[in-house]
Amino acid sequence: MRALLVLPLLAAMAATANPTLASATDVTSMTGEQVYLRYCASCHGGDARGAGPAAAALRVPPPDLTQIAARYGGSFPDDWIYQAIDGRALVGAHGTREMPVWGVELWRAQGAEVAAGLKTEAVIDRLVDWLRSIQQPPANGAAVRGP
Repeated sequence: MRALLVLPLLAAMAATANPTLASATDVTSMTGEQVYLRYCASCHGGDARGAGPAAAALRVPPPDLTQIAARYGGSFPDDWIYQAIDGRALVGAHGTREMPVWGVELWRAQGAEVAAGLKTEAVIDRLVDWLRSIQQPPANGAAVRGP
């Protein structure tokens, strides 16, 4: 329920942060980076390091998404990240789910039909691919564990 209350705030922040992307309605034509900027940057930041404009309002700070592979010993967990985005995986450190379930939102944005579900999978795949592409080595040179 809390995610539903936060969603309008996040959408408004995303529109303010990048009006060009916020006015686009067809996410199927967006790159992974464009999807990230529209749906994720308000919390995770434009640079994906966890310092978006909405981050201060959250109980648990958003993680640095450029360090996902480092947190998993150098291997990017594609399936887990996909499931965290579409809502099937719970992020344990958050307790109850605070991050919006983007799989549902992206599906609704495409008309909530079977074909829309397939389009949503492709959109999330592009987002996961982009997140994999921005991975950086650990800041301190040592791999850390956890999501």
